[in-house]
Amino acid sequence: MPRKLQDCIQEFITVFHSYSGKEGDKYKLSNAEMKKLLTGELSDFIADTKDPKAVKEIMTNLDTNQDGEVDFEEFMALIAALTIICSEFFVEGGLK
Repeated sequence: MPRKLQDCIQEFITVFHSYSGKEGDKYKLSNAEMKKLLTGELSDFIADTKDPKAVKEIMTNLDTNQDGEVDFEEFMALIAALTIICSEFFVEGGLK
């Protein structure tokens, strides 16, 4: 029996680590790594992924411990927020 949610969780981890660690800590995303992730994976959800100011603002909002990088927990906050926004969009649009 397929385990869709378990597969999704594994995919979040895989995607995060496919971008992290190229410029330092393998458990965190630098600004450049986060920009690549946003443009490579989320450009359909986040319209301004090519705008450096927008990416910087996203980084600032996600970086709750203010270390200049995004760790997996902070990354998952973005995923949760996008999931909630998408869910609300589809519910409001009548696609329950």
